[in-house]
Amino acid sequence: MYETRLGAKGSLRIAGIDEVGRGPWAGPVVAAAVVLDPAAIPEGLDDSKKLSAKRRETLYAQLFEAAEIGMGEATVDEIDRLNILQASFLAMRRAIDALPVPPGHLLIDGNRLPTGLPCPATPVVGGDGLSISIAAASIVAKVARDRAMVTLAQQHPHYAWESNKGYGTSAHQVGLKSHGITPHHRRSFKPIHKILYQEN
Repeated sequence: MYETRLGAKGSLRIAGIDEVGRGPWAGPVVAAAVVLDPAAIPEGLDDSKKLSAKRRETLYAQLFEAAEIGMGEATVDEIDRLNILQASFLAMRRAIDALPVPPGHLLIDGNRLPTGLPCPATPVVGGDGLSISIAAASIVAKVARDRAMVTLAQQHPHYAWESNKGYGTSAHQVGLKSHGITPHHRRSFKPIHKILYQEN
């Protein structure tokens, strides 16, 4: 386990970082930073994609009781202005900055690291399946973003965001054809840009 190896080298306060929401056509990208308490790690932490929604909600609540958590997001406007990769990095930095105590080492899901990090960091490809801290971050980010998309779906009920979470499903496409784009759609993404181009 990455945490064990880093701990053996003297690294303390290891934070796992993950983001959710790079692929959807609508909504923010959300990141979480999680520092686990080795004496109170919830059972069953795993890549959020491998867990049921009910299980994620349970672990989310347990993590907020037992771990230190920072949350960050990048808005649709920031995604369109910066591009989705840089917006994801921005959300990660905000999550790290939101931790109650600065971390000593970061484990970040993916093969690239954001710039401007406050401490040493290790990129971990497939990290949500290899690092328990990143798995925890993936759960927190996933639940937080899913909840946000359900709230947005109540304001814009024609796109089925409560179920597709902003991804380009057939129901979402039908909503776009019948009701057009909303302020929460990512205009820099090709399918949305194409609709705007056709309208103009």
